[in-house]
Parts: sequence; structure tokens; C-alpha cells
Amino acid sequence: MTKPLNILTLGRDGLVAFTTRQLANLLPDGREEQARVLIEQYIDQALSRLHVCINAVKTWTPDAFNYLHSSQYCTYLYYLSNTVWRETGTTEVPTKLFLLNKALNGIDLFYEIHMPEIFFIGHSTGIVFAKATYSNYLVVYQNSTVGKNHGIAPVLDEGVILYPNSAVIGGCHIGKEALIAQSVSVISTDVAAGCMVFAGEDGLIQKPSKRRIIEDFFRFS
Repeated sequence: MTKPLNILTLGRDGLVAFTTRQLANLLPDGREEQARVLIEQYIDQALSRLHVCINAVKTWTPDAFNYLHSSQYCTYLYYLSNTVWRETGTTEVPTKLFLLNKALNGIDLFYEIHMPEIFFIGHSTGIVFAKATYSNYLVVYQNSTVGKNHGIAPVLDEGVILYPNSAVIGGCHIGKEALIAQSVSVISTDVAAGCMVFAGEDGLIQKPSKRRIIEDFFRFS
């Protein structure tokens, strides 16, 4: 990074305090200090990961994190929960951060899920992520689901877009830069790279995209 991440209004220490107070208000179990210590210890790693993501999203101002921007804050809470869990192996604070994210943003994104370095949450409400295989430049909109079927999870290649109310379930391989249209469910079916998927009368219809839609969302170096 050529510039530090500017945490608007709060600054780094203010963000630690703000996040800690949110956990205490949501889950008043008297263990605020234990949470604060881990947040203080690992927030810089989480913010470094967030910085990469923010700078890749076209609609976001580079090098700036607005804690009042719900999609950015949702992404921050995931990175923080995942970083604490990954670095310590403990589950109490990651679980609390997961629950905070769920309460604030209506998203089910567990701290053990390995999200890519760069992804974009359009609107978080109703999104559910299973422990699947995710790749960079993922775009997911509200009420979308990535889920398992009989214990088998999907594989999403780079640049996949899930529009509102869509679902990818089970043994699916979703090819690079494929697009799942609104309200379409892909269940145990592969999707070719560069295709748009629609619902037809007799099943899914896959059509090659006429342009590279993923470029609407991300900056590519």
C-alpha cells in the first residue's frame, strides 16, 4: 500500500473502542475487556486486509474506510473475526463478531469461512455463505445463498456475480466471470465461464456475456 488506510472520523483507536462497545451492548456478559484485548491486538491485520478490498472496489474511495458505510463495515467485521480466529484459534471473540455482523447487517458469514482477498457485498441483508470455495472478485447481492447439498459445497471461480435472491447450491462449479441472474437457483449444476444464467421454462439457460460485466465492480491493475 502506498498510503495508510484513513479510518474516517474515528481513527484506529476510536474504531477499537467503538467495536468493543458494540459487542458489550449486544452481548453484555461482562467480558468486554477480553474482547478489547484481542481486537486491539489483531485489528491492524484485519484493516490491512480490508484496505486491499476497499482499493479494488470501483465505487469506494481508495485508502478510506467509513465505519458508517454498511457494506464496508460488514466486510471489516468479517475480516476481524476471521483474523482473530485464524491467529489465535479461539472462538469466543470471533463468534461475538460474527453475531454482531449478523445483527447489524443481516448476513450469515461465519468466521471460519475462507473468503477471498477481494470481494464485494452489494447489500448484505439475507446473504448466507456456506463453507464453499470462493475466489477473488466475487460479487454478492442481498438474499443470495451459497450452500451445501448432502455435504457437497460449490466452487466459485474468479469474478462470479450473484444477483439478488439467487442461489448456488451443492456440487456446482461456477466458471470464471459467470453471472447468476436475479432469483435464479443453480443446484448441483456447472456453469460455463463467462456465461449469464437465466431461468427458462425447461431449466436453466446459459448465454455468453457480451461484455466483461465484472469490470463495472472492480479496479483491475
